[in-house]
Amino acid sequence: MTFRIHVTGAAAEAVATVVPQLVADKVASGITALDPALWGPDAEAEASKRLGWTEAVAISRPLVAEIVALREELHAKGVDHIVLGGMGGSSLAPEVITRTAEAELTVLDSTDPGQVLAALRDRLEATAVVISSKSGSTLETDSQRRIYEKWFREAGIDPRERIVVVTDPGSPLDQSAREAGYRVFNADPNVGGRYSALTAFGLVPSGLAGVDISELLDEAEATLIELAVDNDANPGLVLGAAIAGTVPLKDKLGIVADGTHIVGFADWAEQLIAESTGKQGTGLLPVVLDKLAPELELKPADLQIVRLVANAEAHHLFPADRHEGEILVSGSLGAQLIVWEYAVAVAGRLLGINPFDQPDVEAAKVAARALLDNRPEPAAPAFTAGGIEVRTTGDFLGGASTLDAAVDALLAQLGPDGYVAVQAYVDRLALPQLAGVRDLLAAKAKRPVTFGWGPRFLHSTGQFHKGGPAVGVFLQITATAPEDLEIPDRPFTFGQLIQAQAAGDASVLGEHGRPVLTLTLTNPEADVVSLFEAVN
Repeated sequence: MTFRIHVTGAAAEAVATVVPQLVADKVASGITALDPALWGPDAEAEASKRLGWTEAVAISRPLVAEIVALREELHAKGVDHIVLGGMGGSSLAPEVITRTAEAELTVLDSTDPGQVLAALRDRLEATAVVISSKSGSTLETDSQRRIYEKWFREAGIDPRERIVVVTDPGSPLDQSAREAGYRVFNADPNVGGRYSALTAFGLVPSGLAGVDISELLDEAEATLIELAVDNDANPGLVLGAAIAGTVPLKDKLGIVADGTHIVGFADWAEQLIAESTGKQGTGLLPVVLDKLAPELELKPADLQIVRLVANAEAHHLFPADRHEGEILVSGSLGAQLIVWEYAVAVAGRLLGINPFDQPDVEAAKVAARALLDNRPEPAAPAFTAGGIEVRTTGDFLGGASTLDAAVDALLAQLGPDGYVAVQAYVDRLALPQLAGVRDLLAAKAKRPVTFGWGPRFLHSTGQFHKGGPAVGVFLQITATAPEDLEIPDRPFTFGQLIQAQAAGDASVLGEHGRPVLTLTLTNPEADVVSLFEAVN
């Protein structure tokens, strides 16, 4: 099933207006020909080394046999549980690929000690770990590698038989992993992390987990010809125009899965869209919604709904006006991945930004490292309600002395075009119900609300939060971990690391003038009830 799209309303008007110009400018064939000039002179240097994703299908083909052979080798040794240590582009694609294929993959994209311990305690004797990092210097994945090495050795297992590394050639991790004797897969260095779904970063963990990755590449390949041609039916041009060409710009994209066979696609698309476009004060904010999300009833004027359906061509079967003004898309997972990559690159051209850099991501990392190096005492809370400590970045609390008053004070900072970002730096395995805060806040604020598990969103929407339009307000949820975990040969623990990441991000948001309300759950499971009451 190749990619299909149906547009109405403002999106249809954008397609009719914008696509002919994109065709005349030969944008589609230019992307396929790796033309770095398509995004202007300021972006040319970066774009010249970031267009390898257009060739990923061909470049990745030789990897398939190697990955399958390694999977069979591991199975022969009784190793059939795959853990992925990765962040952002290194973890989000394998997550959607394996979930859609119903293959088991433990995605460890957190520094929360409870979540790390849960992975370590799960079938260690039958586990192989894929450590994925493009730069090879990502702090989270370095910490995950160190702790797995320790636990493997203590269990009498040679880490060299169980740790597989995916990284760019020549990276610090590439060199150290080869010296240590680990199996290394190199990815194409001319592909940015969020565009890497069809490279070794997406394929190695997915293939080891049992996915038919050859079929995934076939699905993408079947769409490549359509994407390369400069005509009005090109799905990459149509989707790019629909999401970034509306006048006025609908700069918030509500992504809804409704009948599609693909599981978790919006979480992958969230990073691709937000990190690629959220810069220079502009951008498209992806908002992951379920079918009953309040925003679908509220229908704010600046929210464009994108609905993943089973068959976008069967739009005439939907009740009249049910999906009027929405963008309907359908297709195989491989097709969706490659079409959205083209579309977001097109969106970058329409928005006048470089879709391949992430200039504001590093700031939060630097702030977190500074806090880890110095480890100051945490600031005293403004007040404590029950077991929840309340802190702010920015002076907006006023006389608030209750949780609900603090939440109301944060929402009072929302403008008519604003959004709320919920950032949960907690163990998402122990507290999955926290995601329910999103819908409650959306109903209360009557504005789009995003939800991100920390620290993984720092490698995703974190770019948009600082570089996009300055209209967001931020609710941070942190927790006191019931059990901490030391990181081998590091002067800090996992618990201290995640606390520094939350505090560092809050400080950078504050420097950008964004209001942040931080609620720390000192007794997480008990405090969740109070939190829900406050946002209801």
